[in-house]
Amino acid sequence: MASSAGVAPVVAYVAIGSNLSNPQEQVRLGIKAVAALAGCQMVKFSGLYGSPPMGRKEQPDYVNAVMAVETTFSPMQLLRELQAIEIRHGRVKVVRWGARTLDLDLLLYGDERIEVPELTVPHVGIAERAFVLYPLSEIAPHVTIPGKGKVSVLLQQCPRSGLDRIA
Repeated sequence: MASSAGVAPVVAYVAIGSNLSNPQEQVRLGIKAVAALAGCQMVKFSGLYGSPPMGRKEQPDYVNAVMAVETTFSPMQLLRELQAIEIRHGRVKVVRWGARTLDLDLLLYGDERIEVPELTVPHVGIAERAFVLYPLSEIAPHVTIPGKGKVSVLLQQCPRSGLDRIA
């Protein structure tokens, strides 16, 4: 991938989730939409995983995946692009941890640590959430999460919590 505006490409990891409007298809469409961004090139993506909802239990189960992209976007540009994709897919933020058509979270951006009001990288809970850590370990077991440790080691300490790989 050629860099744009002199920015060297960075590998970023994005979590994709859905529990409304045919969640498996929403996740697949989310992967395609991120891969189609002008400043991103898909590196790989995990299989799909089914998981119980976090927080509010009176909602359908989720389908989750993680993808790696090589990007020339800054972290904030990438966040804005991900949020625009969510909106195009009918995402409406009504309740924290509520049902959603598409949820795209920036998990990692190279080895950067970012903490601003709009964005925290590594993503909060990345090392404890099975629905993030298991798909991430499928595509990047070697990656070290800044301040947390190596994905393959963190995985050993993370119970599946109802997480199942979808065939």
